[in-house]
Amino acid sequence: MKRIVGLPGERIQIKNKIVFIKGQALDDPWGVRDRNKTFPADISPRDNYGPVSIPEGYVFVMGDNRDFSQDSRFWGFIDIKDIQGKALFIYWSDELSRIGKEIR
Repeated sequence: MKRIVGLPGERIQIKNKIVFIKGQALDDPWGVRDRNKTFPADISPRDNYGPVSIPEGYVFVMGDNRDFSQDSRFWGFIDIKDIQGKALFIYWSDELSRIGKEIR
C-alpha cells in the first residue's frame, strides 16, 4: 500500500528526506524515517530526489516507512488508471494504538 503524495501537474522534490510540493514542505505526519544516514541523489533517490513535474494522468506515491519503501522514487509515476481502491482503516501496525484507526 502506498500513499499518493503528488498529483498531476505538481512539481515534487525531496531534499534531505523532506518532501516538497510546489516548493512548499509537505505536512507529512505519516512519513516515518528511521535511518540517521542521508543519501545524496547520485547514490540513491531515497532521501534526495528531483525536482520533477508529475505528468498529467499520473501520481507520485510513497510508502509511509520512507527509509525502507520501494515507491515512485525508485520506479516512477503511477498511472491513475491503475489505482484500484482506497484504504479505510489500519488493520495491522507495530504501533498497537493505531490499529482500527481511520486512514486520513
